[in-house]
Amino acid sequence: MSVNVEMRVDAPGQREYAEEAWDLKERIRVEEGLLKQRRGFFMDAYRRSNTYLLYENDALVAFASTRRDGYILFLAVSPDARGEGYGKRLVAEVAKEHPVVTCHARTTNTNALDFYEEMGFEVRRRIDNYYEDGGAAFYLRLGEEAGLREKLSEFLRR
Repeated sequence: MSVNVEMRVDAPGQREYAEEAWDLKERIRVEEGLLKQRRGFFMDAYRRSNTYLLYENDALVAFASTRRDGYILFLAVSPDARGEGYGKRLVAEVAKEHPVVTCHARTTNTNALDFYEEMGFEVRRRIDNYYEDGGAAFYLRLGEEAGLREKLSEFLRR
């Protein structure tokens, strides 16, 4: 069976795919204890964001919501779709529009930290009590004012 992967986008103010994104985020929260945002916070942030969504045969498998400054608010990849390059593709999509891409990741989320490190993100600082539950986060940054596209091109050529 062939796999058809399609990119869809909800621009700021749009919520066409918000419920599906919420459902994927909640599945990850239940299964892995991550992405613990409350519904009101999530929907408000989603509404204000540019959200890139990847659909595999019409099923949502990954999404990234970003602010206008290149900050990734949410990056979620379905557990059964990991390792397919979807997270990398989403970060590359964000980087097309922003010379610097930033995000936070839970200090205990080794899978996310390994992913971001492989992509070339650098830890800029640790923030204790960042999350509602008291969890700590690392603030991560990819790129400088110049050179981000070159870094990603080099990474994707590997």
